[in-house]
Amino acid sequence: MKNILIICFTSFVLFTSINLGRTPTPTNPSLTVKVEGLRNSKGLVQYALYDQEGSLPDQKFKKYHKIKTSAISDGKSSTSFSDLTPGTYAISVLHDENKDGKIEMGLLLPKEGIGFSNFKAIGLSNRPNFDKASFVLVKDSVIVVNMIYK
Repeated sequence: MKNILIICFTSFVLFTSINLGRTPTPTNPSLTVKVEGLRNSKGLVQYALYDQEGSLPDQKFKKYHKIKTSAISDGKSSTSFSDLTPGTYAISVLHDENKDGKIEMGLLLPKEGIGFSNFKAIGLSNRPNFDKASFVLVKDSVIVVNMIYK
């Protein structure tokens, strides 16, 4: 009987120490995107999340991984993408003042505000693409996207 108790106790100690030594299984992270400095409260903000090289620029919003919209309050807006696979992503944001889901273009530049992760400004020599806008997501994160109006 004493041997059985010793074997049971030893098995319990070994089992719990093996399980305690394991690294926890990582969860799929979430990404919160914040936009500040919107020029007005008209319309809504459209957030497109990209996960593929060559997906940006995407003026017609056809190459995104996930897309969401959010209301504007006090010149700010935000949204969250949850249960993402850890990896490389980029964000494109549109201040969709007329709520048509498209970038309204002027002669050469958008009439509505746009923004991209990692961009403070855009121009002929600083055009957005996936490489420049991308970031690595491995844990829950928050990014702020600068709105650009022309």
